[in-house]
Amino acid sequence: MHLRIECKVDRKRTAWKKSRKFGDVKGGRMRPKITDNIFRRLHSVQRPGAHDSLPIYMVDNPSRDFFFPLNVDDIKRELAHLPKRDWKGITHIWLRRVRKRDYEAQEVPFAEFICGSGVQMIVLYPWPRDMLLYLGKSQPKPQQIKLYAKYTQSIVATNRGYFLEWTLPALKEFYVEVVLYHEIGHNLDWYRRHWSDASTRSTEEFADQYAYARTSMRSIRYKGSD
Repeated sequence: MHLRIECKVDRKRTAWKKSRKFGDVKGGRMRPKITDNIFRRLHSVQRPGAHDSLPIYMVDNPSRDFFFPLNVDDIKRELAHLPKRDWKGITHIWLRRVRKRDYEAQEVPFAEFICGSGVQMIVLYPWPRDMLLYLGKSQPKPQQIKLYAKYTQSIVATNRGYFLEWTLPALKEFYVEVVLYHEIGHNLDWYRRHWSDASTRSTEEFADQYAYARTSMRSIRYKGSD
């Protein structure tokens, strides 16, 4: 049996995309400019077998212009430091390829959490090899870069617009603390509340709070190892 999910951006709740036919893309850590574009995806993922070791890792070739900031060993190491109940039930973690034109059109999030038909999956998307995150044609406002301020504040102006420039260590930290933890928070919240349609705002807030709490604990852990 395969899970097939079709989804597009809800114009009222851009961080939540829902398919009424096959399953739900419940939450995702979004790029700053994803707003009104039609956002279609088709997922075909096999339900895990009774004897499969979970989560199942799937790794695409990211293409020559992109790379994955976290590899499978990085993710396994971070999961090992979390309570197992937090990521229990996650069936798949997919490092998924993107098309360059979709990325440049800002139609790709950083990550998504997908559930339905026996599949609970975190999808992590790649990063451009030039280490630049596009912010737009206009000078970015402080609120626009607030999410990234802990990791980088290096703004680069070019004839194509404004970009945030990253180092690899900072990017890896961002993907763990802001992206991966956020999606694990969605998984945990799914078990707690089973995704009531009336609580989409609170579930997004829960994922943010979970990521913040785990990031704080991670910082304490690293300080303790100094």
